[in-house]
Amino acid sequence: MKNVFEFKTLAEFLEYFKDEETCREHFTAIRFRNGEYCPHCGHKEIYTFSNGKRYRCAKCKKDFTIITGTVFGETKLPLRKWFIAIYLLSTSSKGISSVQVAKHVGVTQKTGWFMDHRIRKAMKQNKGQLFGTVEADETYIGGLEKNKHLSDRLHKGTGGTGKSAVFGLRSRGGDTQAKVVKTVRSEELQPIIKEAVSHGAILYTDNWCGYNGLKGFRHTVINHSDGQYVKGNAHTNSIESFWALFKRGYHGIYHFMSRKHLQRYVDESIFRFNRRGHSMLSVFSAVVARVSTSTKLPYKELIA
Repeated sequence: MKNVFEFKTLAEFLEYFKDEETCREHFTAIRFRNGEYCPHCGHKEIYTFSNGKRYRCAKCKKDFTIITGTVFGETKLPLRKWFIAIYLLSTSSKGISSVQVAKHVGVTQKTGWFMDHRIRKAMKQNKGQLFGTVEADETYIGGLEKNKHLSDRLHKGTGGTGKSAVFGLRSRGGDTQAKVVKTVRSEELQPIIKEAVSHGAILYTDNWCGYNGLKGFRHTVINHSDGQYVKGNAHTNSIESFWALFKRGYHGIYHFMSRKHLQRYVDESIFRFNRRGHSMLSVFSAVVARVSTSTKLPYKELIA
């Protein structure tokens, strides 16, 4: 791979990735960083066509390109346009709409939306345990019942009515995780906590009943119902700061997130949030590396 200087602006980014050949060489080096292989059967011996853009496996005899089997799929879009979309989505603190991606990249809004979701697929959260001091909190995403047409209202109360629930965990000084859940009852929240948080960790939650009876942690409850938000070192302000940022993206950028695609929007926001102190180059490179190992997302599957 060519030495990539530390770009700090979009202008520097576009100056480096100035043409399709540079982008292809960059992606090839990332895709084959552990040696060349066939995406169809995994065989290590492959042949390169004279144009340098296609390959053939010595074992299964199938042809492929550098983007075969990746999130890019067999796209007809230039890699440079994909790289620009990745840069925009990974470095915008609250996200960027498909309309804006389409304008900046030079594609239709439909194509921009498809590109966005493929890139979000590559931003899927890693499964790993959280250690030390961990905060847990739940939130709801969706429009207010009072703002809906009467025919669309569920007439089942307020709060989370008609909204999608998302459960989050944040390790102080570490990573944040979040998952779309069907309910915020104990039978759904507590198994997530037990899987994601190391045994014996310090756990801070509010007084929601879904956390009652939680064992295996040094659990402290902050009673929000009584107006208590901080008790010594115990609070959930850190995870709530993530919810605040996520909802600014929801209200100010995307305006609507269907439950079907909500987890990808959550993954996108978590990806950026966990890397908020990293350089632009580091964040961009992380997405490109994930694109090379993530499976493709067909359009029919996306709209099914």
